[in-house]
Amino acid sequence: MTASLTATLAALPAFALIARDADTVEILSGEVVDVELLADIPLTDATGAPREVLAMVPFRQVRERGFACHDDGAPLRCLIVDRHTSVPRAQALAELPAEPIALADAGFDIADDAYADIVRRVIADEIGRGEGANFVIRRDFTAGVDADPRTAALTWFRALLEHERGAYWTFAVVTPDHVAVGASPEAHVSAQGGVVTMNPISGTFRHPAGGATAETLSAFLASTKETEELFMVVDEELKMMSAVCADGGRITGPHLKEMSRLTHTEYVLRGRSRLDPRDILRETMFAPTVTGSPMQNACTVIARHETAPRGYYSGVAALFTPRDEAASTTEEGDDVTHDLDAPILIRTAYLEDGRLRVPVGATLVRHSDPDGEVGETHGKAAGVLGAIGAIPRDTAAEAAAAAVTAGAPDTDAPASAPRSLADDPHIAELLASRNARLAEFWLNPQGDDAEPGPFAARTAVVVDAEDRFTTMLAHQLRHLGLDVAIVPWAEASPATLDAADLVVAGPGPGDPRDPDSPRLRRMREVVRDRLSSGRALLAVCLSHQILAHELGLDLVPLDAPHQGLQKTVDVFGEPASIGFYNTFTARLAPATAIGTAEVAADAASGDVYALRGPGFASVQGHLESILSRDGMRTLERLVSAALA
Repeated sequence: MTASLTATLAALPAFALIARDADTVEILSGEVVDVELLADIPLTDATGAPREVLAMVPFRQVRERGFACHDDGAPLRCLIVDRHTSVPRAQALAELPAEPIALADAGFDIADDAYADIVRRVIADEIGRGEGANFVIRRDFTAGVDADPRTAALTWFRALLEHERGAYWTFAVVTPDHVAVGASPEAHVSAQGGVVTMNPISGTFRHPAGGATAETLSAFLASTKETEELFMVVDEELKMMSAVCADGGRITGPHLKEMSRLTHTEYVLRGRSRLDPRDILRETMFAPTVTGSPMQNACTVIARHETAPRGYYSGVAALFTPRDEAASTTEEGDDVTHDLDAPILIRTAYLEDGRLRVPVGATLVRHSDPDGEVGETHGKAAGVLGAIGAIPRDTAAEAAAAAVTAGAPDTDAPASAPRSLADDPHIAELLASRNARLAEFWLNPQGDDAEPGPFAARTAVVVDAEDRFTTMLAHQLRHLGLDVAIVPWAEASPATLDAADLVVAGPGPGDPRDPDSPRLRRMREVVRDRLSSGRALLAVCLSHQILAHELGLDLVPLDAPHQGLQKTVDVFGEPASIGFYNTFTARLAPATAIGTAEVAADAASGDVYALRGPGFASVQGHLESILSRDGMRTLERLVSAALA
């Protein structure tokens, strides 16, 4: 470029700046087109030739999956890229504007005390009633901006480029009437040549003044809450991976995501898929790290507790890039026209109609501390707000971070601070130790070359009660040899169920005693009809509770929810380490059977963990969860009992 970078960008009607590595800033420009559906993203021109598209996907697109949301009409905005160039990072830092942008009336739209009250209500009224395992509720930092939007965008992008580290994408997207500038740490989903990757990040360590050290980070890594929070989002993203990948997905990690003010923990999930990248994006809307789980009910809970629409917060920026002709075929032989790279739209500042908005959310779990979650929202906002000058910068921490990035000595950093915390032997040991709790099934490759399972040539229908754990369960059943189909509860016709050798009544949110829910009424019918037919039935979690009630057992709420809890329990004479996601339980006074059913129950509490009898079996835990180290073994035993 002969003109200055700022002058060049000023002449463009719409553009995006993206920094995906330490050396370059990519510049994308072209025409802007708004479309209604993900399938409408125009990946080809009028002649059918592939073209590059950057799509800003708002949260309201969850409507494509039938999920609830406050619909603000935010457009699915596509930048049809006609020019894609790059400049050195140093040039961008030298030429982009650096004068701070003045802000007015700055502060959170929800006061700290009010947000803490929301946290308490979600724990009591949502998690406490079995509506799900975790939920993300947001609040917005807002301010008035009396400056040219483009100048603000370039200034903030430069500030994030200089002061934030560890971001997956640092970006600015400038289109008519809307600006988005951010430093997202999290790749939601990518697809390259048939390989799909997801990157769940959860657990947030807020750096103390002066920066993080191995000592301060160790306490965070030892936290049960932070560890289980990460495991829960990995489970949720494996549900998505199992829906789009034939091999279900394999997890690697955990790793550290080190940023200027925060450190997160993360895993990487990979699998193979033959789907169009737009379909992959639809099936993975949106990340549980910014919504909660199970996903469908999380959207309903968000709509209950957030009073305003999300806009683009927790959506994605999706870059579809045409593949080279020589690389346009996957190993399976399918034509693949585009790769996909889609970070989550978090840690992002939005500017519209003279108002700045920086949305942030905390992941609320059963043992969340309301004040701690308030602090987490401040910590998550601080990276963006500090960079753009809305709050003071932690200059000591930034100096330490810069030295780590550059690999240079840092005389001002704490003496105990390693060049990268992940390289500290004790930190590495703490991270690696987490995998000892996880199921080997999801840690190992899952190719199609395995020996036929013990139930080959048998068919199964899994009835989905609005928890996509069913996708992971179906994947495991296929490894046992079954030919499996998943059917939503509203489409589970008698004919479909009667044709299956095995009906698996799946898990779902809610109170199993609720007489008014159409979903729960239908699940009761599925269990009751299959039980009376004498044909093979396996009931999981919610459906296990329904089956237990049909057999005459009481259903009661637990004293404390077991959402994301790993327990070792006795399952008919064999100990099994299983992950539990339940708020209610079937309970029986100490006994070994009720009628024709054999009962596996806790000797002290009477909580029923499993049932089996003529033509049926059930389990309270999620054998498909990454927390179920003995999941596959126990699943095979229960399927065998049901089919016997």
